[in-house]
Amino acid sequence: MPHFQLTAPGGRPSRHAIVRHLTSIGSSSECHLVLPGPDVLPTHCTLMHEPGRFMLESAQRAAVFFVRGKKCRSHELRHGDVVVVGNCELTFSATDEAPAATESKPQTIDAVQAHQLDAVRRLVDFSELLLRPGDLEHLLSELIDQVVALTRAHKGFLVLADDLGNYQIRVARNLERQPVDDPAELLSDNIIREVITSRQAQIISDAYSDTRFQSSLSVINLKLCSVMCVPLIVRGELLGLIYVGNDDVRDLFRAEQLEMLKLFAAQAALFIKNAGLLVELREETAELAERLEQFKFGEIIGSCPQMIEVYNRVEKVAGTDITVLITGETGTGKELIAQEVHNRSPRGKGPFITVNCGAIPENLIESELFGHMKGSFTGAIANQIGKFQAADKGTIFLDEVGELPLHLQVKLLRVLQERQIQRVGEAKTMPIDVRVVAATNRDLADEVRHNRFREDLFFRLNVIGVELPPLRERGDDVMLIARYLVNRYAKEYGRNIDAARAFAPSAAYAMMKFGWPGNIRQLENLIKKALVLADGIQITAKDLDLEAPEGAKVDDQLIVPLIDAREAWQREYINRALALNGGNRTKTARDLGVDPRTIFRHLEKEGKDGGP
Repeated sequence: MPHFQLTAPGGRPSRHAIVRHLTSIGSSSECHLVLPGPDVLPTHCTLMHEPGRFMLESAQRAAVFFVRGKKCRSHELRHGDVVVVGNCELTFSATDEAPAATESKPQTIDAVQAHQLDAVRRLVDFSELLLRPGDLEHLLSELIDQVVALTRAHKGFLVLADDLGNYQIRVARNLERQPVDDPAELLSDNIIREVITSRQAQIISDAYSDTRFQSSLSVINLKLCSVMCVPLIVRGELLGLIYVGNDDVRDLFRAEQLEMLKLFAAQAALFIKNAGLLVELREETAELAERLEQFKFGEIIGSCPQMIEVYNRVEKVAGTDITVLITGETGTGKELIAQEVHNRSPRGKGPFITVNCGAIPENLIESELFGHMKGSFTGAIANQIGKFQAADKGTIFLDEVGELPLHLQVKLLRVLQERQIQRVGEAKTMPIDVRVVAATNRDLADEVRHNRFREDLFFRLNVIGVELPPLRERGDDVMLIARYLVNRYAKEYGRNIDAARAFAPSAAYAMMKFGWPGNIRQLENLIKKALVLADGIQITAKDLDLEAPEGAKVDDQLIVPLIDAREAWQREYINRALALNGGNRTKTARDLGVDPRTIFRHLEKEGKDGGP
């Protein structure tokens, strides 16, 4: 254990263990280490203990101390440093002194118990360090420093498996808590191989004379004496090992030290495993965020070929003032597309006014759209501008335009033709500068055939049509949107659920098979519900109420011939690559490492013309 050996005038030397993160030193009785003498200030200096580092600092400008005869106000302590404060000498030890090699007297019971207590304290100290936020490398170095100090070894090593399954030295430290130069030259490959193969902790009292290693060149060349090696295992997985050695003393390590080292190893293995999982989780989360950014179009999430086509069309039409008609089922995101048309247009800084034509009473729609004059009807107590006038220099979004009654369709047609409005109760007209984007979940062509929608208005609105696919036809977009929604709402609902691993396999399968009659709006509502009701850290199909969903399109033939499954996967993968490349066949072929003719044949089978 790190400690100071205090030598004061007229007093016996005394030992003071360093067990705190911050130790105060001075003449005051309130200091952790009290020093006598008139030249010692009440609080003379402080010792800050950080992983692998002991920093001694003056508490005030007048408080100085001496190290190796040099006046200091700040000094990083090394093992064996002698600090002079006033008339007192403080000898710093990073660990307990090792016993001489010639000593062979058995330890007393008190000494054994003291050593065990010291070991437990070190384990507790290290456990407390793990609870604090800190750099992984510093914590691993502190682990080996504690192990070296505990075992009185000359050097200690942490060996961990890399991504390829090879074992590499991660930390190498000596008794002075310093990095070891050329650590690979100081380890025995044979001893490490023995521990990795057997997965058993090993004590080698005299490696140079041990019959198991008599042919080992690394042991012979290093003239190894005492070695102790313990595997790091978590749930059957071998993460690496801790290796400590002393080249001068035989029979240095005992069984009780090995047991305590196993405790350190168990604690360290859990920490290293959890740290690895945390890094992996952060990488997955970052990757998911990056993918979402790649697949986002404004506030819209999706990467299927149909949505890529929608994005391309919006990009082309946004810069004009052409009227756009957005069609699609309820909940497919028509308003988000309208918002993107506005945001990407020269009118983007102007107002964006939304009108739900199906939610306004029929007798108020005209007033809502065009405004009214005071006294023009019962309840008109003041002049009121309409939505069209409010949208001047911007965009008006007419949602559910198919719900407009026929007599108002005539007035809307006149506004689109003349670009003028007339408020209810007012004789004059006023010009407006508005772009119109409309949306409906109805088949307006069919409505025209049945005389429920004016044909001339339909043609006026449908200058450029944008059709949004239903969620059930968007393939992997379902999972992409679901993870985005989890990431968006988890914090709001107080759930610590990571979007990258949010869904159990049952939930993912159920979502991919469900018919989604309510589309994205329905998915959003189910995600919110699941975040509130889910008991675990993953959302299950039960949490989503999708175990036996109504309207689900479930394929009863779950197992298909392998060749069919392979062709289906390849077809889907090529479509996804084409979508990411905007339909560019040549680039897709280059990315996939295939002949362009392969992409052409694929598009012929799909019945598509393809791109460049």
